[in-house]
Amino acid sequence: MTPFPFAAVLFDCDGVLVDSEPITNRVLAEMLGELGWHLTTEESMNTFTGKAVKDEAPLIEAKTGVKITDEWLKLFRARRNEALERDLTAIPHAPAAIRQIHAMLKGRIACASGADRHKVELQLAKVGLLDCFEGRIFSGHEMPRSKPHPDVYLAAAEALGVDPRRCAVVEDTVTGAMAGVAAGATVFGYSTGESGHSGPGPLLSVGALKVFSDMTELPALLSGYRLQAA
Repeated sequence: MTPFPFAAVLFDCDGVLVDSEPITNRVLAEMLGELGWHLTTEESMNTFTGKAVKDEAPLIEAKTGVKITDEWLKLFRARRNEALERDLTAIPHAPAAIRQIHAMLKGRIACASGADRHKVELQLAKVGLLDCFEGRIFSGHEMPRSKPHPDVYLAAAEALGVDPRRCAVVEDTVTGAMAGVAAGATVFGYSTGESGHSGPGPLLSVGALKVFSDMTELPALLSGYRLQAA
């Protein structure tokens, strides 16, 4: 049997493990509408997917004339979390693929998300994947810089004790793919053609090695890759 070519696999969360973007952006669009900036859910997804809302405060303030405070962000997260608890589902076939890769690597996987830790843990618990990632969850909110900077992926690789150049990263947005590439990892892009995911062309243009559209493909895609010597 050919050895698995990566020392670890690092996963984004939103849009890769869980189908959260339509839910989060529905709540965000509602709250922005209350401030006077009226967006559809799809328009909100096109504007904010892959980005932390707190980092987009200047844009929101420019569009609404309203100062985005910590209290507003706290209310957004509360309303978002309530909707996620009620409506969230896993990305199709992701749980089975994750458990297969977890077994292949004897647990050397991590979740490296741009979202706040509470959201990531809530979502992984909701879809039954928290046990695969417990103790190996990394939040961009806790890093000096958020994606597209590589900080969260570098932290995940360091915690696992592996060279980031020997890691695979699984991402679905240009912002996240840029972070993985900047960390020195090999990036695999997940893109279904639906809103909330970057398209194959944009993912490849920022350095994703390969783009796939079905999570059932991922274990074989990773195990069949020939990693270049670092």
